[in-house]
Amino acid sequence: MPEISRRAFGGLVGGGAATALAGTATAEAAEGERAAAERPFRARPADRGHRRPNILFILADDLGWADLSVYGAPHIRTPNLDRLAAQGVRFTNGYAGSATCSPTRFSLYTGRFPGRTPGGLAEPIGNRTQGLDPRHPTLASLLGKAGYRTALIGKWHCGFLPDYSPTRSGWDEFFGNFGGALEYFSKLGQLGEYDLYEGDTAYRDLRYYTTVLTERAVEYVRRDHDRPWLLNLNFTTPHWPWLTEDDEETGAEIAARIRGGGPVLPALLHQDGGSVEKYREMVESLDAAVGEVLAALRRSGRERDTVVVFASDNGGERFSYQWPLSGEKSQLLEGGIRVPTILRWPARIDARQVSHEPVYTPDWTATLLELGGARPDPAHPLDGHSLAGYLLRGEDLPERDLFWRVRGNRALRRGDFKYYRDAAGRDHLFDLAKDAREQADLAAARPELLAELREAWEAVAEGLLPYPGA
Repeated sequence: MPEISRRAFGGLVGGGAATALAGTATAEAAEGERAAAERPFRARPADRGHRRPNILFILADDLGWADLSVYGAPHIRTPNLDRLAAQGVRFTNGYAGSATCSPTRFSLYTGRFPGRTPGGLAEPIGNRTQGLDPRHPTLASLLGKAGYRTALIGKWHCGFLPDYSPTRSGWDEFFGNFGGALEYFSKLGQLGEYDLYEGDTAYRDLRYYTTVLTERAVEYVRRDHDRPWLLNLNFTTPHWPWLTEDDEETGAEIAARIRGGGPVLPALLHQDGGSVEKYREMVESLDAAVGEVLAALRRSGRERDTVVVFASDNGGERFSYQWPLSGEKSQLLEGGIRVPTILRWPARIDARQVSHEPVYTPDWTATLLELGGARPDPAHPLDGHSLAGYLLRGEDLPERDLFWRVRGNRALRRGDFKYYRDAAGRDHLFDLAKDAREQADLAAARPELLAELREAWEAVAEGLLPYPGA
C-alpha cells in the first residue's frame, strides 16, 4: 500500500503528521508480516476419511474490501477475522454477486445471476411486491434434500411477508429481519414497521441487534445436531444507521423520527451521524461477534469438520476504507464489488494461504452444493462455478468471465482485464493486475479487446430478464 495513502488517511482522522507516519509504519509492518506468513494456495492431498461438512456462511453488510486489518486497514483491528484468515485461505480477488444488498443475496441463495429472476431486478428490494419466488430452488432447499438441516439468522432482504420468507425457500429455521436496513435497537425497518422475526412471527427484543444475532448463532452451532447443517449468518453490521451498543439514545432519536411519520429511509440513512471512528467501532464489534460464534463452534467439537466462509454482500460506502480501489457500493468499479473473502476448513484445507484467483458469490453456491453432496436443479442451471476442484484437488479454475449488470452500469472481468460501462454510457477497459484503482483506461489503446469483452457481456445480458420499464 503506497505510503502517501496512509499519510493522507491519518490526516483525515485528525491524527496529525506524526500520528499518520506512526500509523503508516505500523500498518506497513503488519502487512509485511502477513505477506511473509502467507503462501500461495495449494490443495492438500485428498483425505478420504472426511465426512460431509457443516457449512457456516457469514455475510457482513456493506463491509469494504480493506476494512479488515488483514486486508490492510490501518486503523481497524479485527483479530478474530485475521485469525480466521490465518487458519485458511484469504482471497484477494473475491467479489460480490452485485453492488447492492438484495441482488447479491439472490446470487448466493440461487447460484445464478440476479437478473435471472424478477426479484433480483430490484436493486435493492424496497417493497412487498418483489421477492425470491418460493418455488425457485435455493442453496438451502437443495442441501435440505441432501440431508442437511438449514437455518438463516440475520438479514434476509429477499422479500417481505406474506409472500416471501426464508422458511418458504428451503430454510428450516429463520430468526432475523426481512428488510434491507433497521434501527439496531427498536428494530424499525425500511417499511417503517417492526422487523425482527422468529419464523414468520414477530419476536420482541430491543437490545443491540448484533448482540441478539450473535447469541442466536452461538446457540445454533452449540446444538447436538444429528445431521450436517447449513447456517447462513447474515449480520447487518456495519450497514447504516451508524450505531454501536453504546448508542441507544441516538437509536431512539432515529426511531422517533420514523414513528413520527417522517420519511423512513432518510432516518435510517443517518446522514447527520456517523464518523470514521464510529465506523471503526462497528467493524470491530462485528469482529468480536464473529469471534464469539467461532469460539462456540470450537467448543462444540465440530470446528474441524465445518466449512466457514466469510464475505460481504457488496463494497463499502461513506466511512469505509477501500484503498487502493475506486468506487463504492452501488457502483461496478472495484470498490463496489470487490470484498474481503475468507475460507476455512481444517479437515481439508491448510492454513496461512492466499489465493489471487477471481471468485464471486455464485461460485460459493456451486461449491457448497458440491461439498454437501447436493445436486443443482437442471431446470435452473447455475451461473457460478464450483471451486471444489481447485480447493481440494489442485485443479485449475475453468476459464470463465465474471459478469455484473446493474441498471446504468455493466462490468465483465476476463483474466486480468475488466470491461466497465459507467452511468454516462462510456466504455472503459482496465488491466486490474497493473491498475487495481482503475485509473489507466486502455479503451483507446486496446479497441479490439474492448469490443471482444463488450460482446461477451452483451451475450450474457441477452439471456437475462429486462428491467421493468427498460
